[in-house]
Amino acid sequence: MSLLTTIDDRTREIFRRVVEAYIETGEPVGSRTLSQAGGLNVSPATIRNVLSDLTDMGLLFAPHVSAGRMPTQQGLRLFVDGLLQVGDVSEVERKALAEQEGSGRSADDILSGLAARLSGLTQTAGLVMATKGEAPLKHVEFVQTSPEKALVVLVSGNGDVENRIIDLPVGLPPAALIEAGNYLNARLKGRTLAEAKSVIEGEILESRAAVNDLTAELVRKGVAELASDGANLIVRGQAHLLNTDSEADLERVRMLIEDLEQKKDVIELMEAAREGRGVRIFIGSENRLFSLSGSSVVVSPYRDEGDNIIGVVGVIGPTRLNYARIIPMVDYTAEIVTRLLK
Repeated sequence: MSLLTTIDDRTREIFRRVVEAYIETGEPVGSRTLSQAGGLNVSPATIRNVLSDLTDMGLLFAPHVSAGRMPTQQGLRLFVDGLLQVGDVSEVERKALAEQEGSGRSADDILSGLAARLSGLTQTAGLVMATKGEAPLKHVEFVQTSPEKALVVLVSGNGDVENRIIDLPVGLPPAALIEAGNYLNARLKGRTLAEAKSVIEGEILESRAAVNDLTAELVRKGVAELASDGANLIVRGQAHLLNTDSEADLERVRMLIEDLEQKKDVIELMEAAREGRGVRIFIGSENRLFSLSGSSVVVSPYRDEGDNIIGVVGVIGPTRLNYARIIPMVDYTAEIVTRLLK
């Protein structure tokens, strides 16, 4: 049973107004402010009693003895899940997100542009996690750059290109680079990198690979290096997070930007958002990575033509995000990505 069902309409309305005022201003909300706003038809003393009750329930807290109230993380979660009235994406916002959708652009360019536009519209940091190796492969080539090094070039069917430098096996003849490329191209075309890796490793393990040992080692190194980085994280618009006059907010933003540098942990968070359909919201310490910076993450998965989730798009910002506006915008952005990448 939700805590909202156990409180009366007046208490619920006062709680809603406190949270909405906090989201708008970032400041504690007092009984006088609520009383002057009108519409409650109760005295400031009654409002104070209700605020005290909501504080006892763990939904509000007072940052200072004489200050008004602010929502706790539990309060924000309750508001988002039970009281939030989600809006719709305006026509202006739809056009801004969909601009420059032209063909001929790489997937990374499309994702980076959308993350930047989403960041600008929401004044948050835009995030996109793109799983690498999901697109069917087209071609691979080994290019020797020195006696000990070679460049592995992987071209996906959607036009994306991945490059990696690998160490060459000692004593490898130049012809082995061509042989390794031919071997891989015969097995990876039309497969994802993960599928190709599985097939190739199986053949080599069972000694069914039609190549000698040195070439097989080169193939293993090339495939392992290309598959080593399973996801690509794109972050755009961190500077928007600094648009605050509050010293406390600035300190949290500094911590948040440091957190964003831990890309592995951010990718783990966004992987969690791939578990189901629709928008996912992580508030404050619900995710350990951003617990200290007091941040919220709003993300939604996007899909390929087979309706498989292949990545996540969203935003990160302070917990007092304008959830009603941002949630549908993130959802719409995921729809755009899905449409463009099919």
